[in-house]
Amino acid sequence: MNFEHFIGIDVAKAKLDIAKAIDGPVLKVANESSAIKAMIKELPSPKSALVVVEATGGYEKALVIELVEAGHIVSVVNPRQVRDFAKALGILAKTDKIDARVIARFGQQVRPRAYVKTHEKQGELDQLVARRRQLVGLRTSEKNRQQQADSKAVAKSIARTLDHLRKDIRRIDEEIRKLVQSDDQWKGRAELLKTAPGIGEVTSTTLIAELPELGDLNRQQISALVGVAPFNCESGTMRGKQMIYGGRKSVRNTLYMATLTAMRFNPTIRAFSERLSSQGKPYKVVATACMRKLLVVLNAMVKENKPWKNPETT
Repeated sequence: MNFEHFIGIDVAKAKLDIAKAIDGPVLKVANESSAIKAMIKELPSPKSALVVVEATGGYEKALVIELVEAGHIVSVVNPRQVRDFAKALGILAKTDKIDARVIARFGQQVRPRAYVKTHEKQGELDQLVARRRQLVGLRTSEKNRQQQADSKAVAKSIARTLDHLRKDIRRIDEEIRKLVQSDDQWKGRAELLKTAPGIGEVTSTTLIAELPELGDLNRQQISALVGVAPFNCESGTMRGKQMIYGGRKSVRNTLYMATLTAMRFNPTIRAFSERLSSQGKPYKVVATACMRKLLVVLNAMVKENKPWKNPETT
């Protein structure tokens, strides 16, 4: 698509810096609903411009939704990609104004993938899944403290907190279940994903909430998006090395736990794991490769809308 304008928006918690051109003036507005709506009215007509927004820990979500609702084509990009792009251009200084112009230039030259409008209940599911992850983290921390507590009063306090956390996690799980069951598309996808050995309720809802692109991308793209695609890392005397980095950490962490189960109970993943281990591959390499294979299988299942099949029975 040919665009007449490239707009870069640097996002912070309290404000937005908007560059309407790669070398034009930068507008500063508050990051709140009324200011965003007023700013959007001043932008070039929808479809004539590519609006590029940095992903900034969720502070960009309201902005992106307003832009998409107004008919604009929006790309949400990784800040590290933009920063690397700036360094490649020799732009080492970093201010909000400079960043906004760099983002606009990044959009002009890189043409990043356009944002796809998400499910109307996606935000609520995202928050529930994120909250569950936070509570599980708190529970793990309290369990670690419990093992070191010598004081009876401290031990009792920790026990009360753990009991409260367990109940809260059960409540969140029930809210997630109700929300997924309330939507036929989500319900169908969850049931489809759970046909794969190793994929349970937590993994399926995490993938629905935090990886809505599942089934829409090819195997290389989905692996890179999650951060399990190997990239060459060769410099100086280091040769033949590959690394994974970037991607969606929360999805990767959940996928890792599912993979540990799949390596034991999923015939396809277990056979793959055993083959790599027999070749002398380190455990971390084997686990990462199994994560990638499981993700690719799940991606194909969703794309083709077909449940997992045991190759031993086909």
